[in-house]
Amino acid sequence: MISPYPFLEELSLNNNREWFASRRAEYEAVRTQWIAGLQRLIDAMASTYEPSFARLNARDCLYRINRNLRFSKDKTPYKTYFSALISPRGRHYDKACYYVHLGLEESGLYAGLWCPEPAVLRKVRKAIVDNIEEFEDIITNPDLEKNFPGWIGRRLKTIPQGWPKDHPQAELLRLQEYGKFHAVDRSFFERDDWPERAAALFAPTKALNDFLNYSIDEDL
Repeated sequence: MISPYPFLEELSLNNNREWFASRRAEYEAVRTQWIAGLQRLIDAMASTYEPSFARLNARDCLYRINRNLRFSKDKTPYKTYFSALISPRGRHYDKACYYVHLGLEESGLYAGLWCPEPAVLRKVRKAIVDNIEEFEDIITNPDLEKNFPGWIGRRLKTIPQGWPKDHPQAELLRLQEYGKFHAVDRSFFERDDWPERAAALFAPTKALNDFLNYSIDEDL
């Protein structure tokens, strides 16, 4: 197996189009391996707990390595990481999903809801409060707590408007994103069995994603 990190390390030191063009064959070899691993991850999830992924193609989940430079002061043309958003519709999805990130500064597995619209966030908060016992059963799953501890993402300093300051679910209501993260070291993605290991790690986040997406889709 080709480790993706040496290529990314060299790219971080030579982040220009001329160098990238000269190393195109190496990039394509690493990318091909990344895509194959993602497909194995998707297939493992589909066969065990995400049947909606049965016909999902890894290429539809990939993010490009090219950076969007339009509104960035940093004009380096390439990302120094590989990433993919896994959902029933690939990377084009605005509900709870799975995300895989392989980078120099951080590598890991993400699940949950990111950057929801205000109306969606209001629905989710109401669903959590109205179904707090079900939600707490989900987030206190021992495997989830062990491998995806706490919450990551934006949060308010105070409870949102419309809710009493002493609300028993104040900490959950302050969240603006309902994200979970499992950090991995470099050796994780250098193992031949990383896709199957990732699928097993993601498994306890399935119930959280389902709860969030049901709440988003439910009519008021």
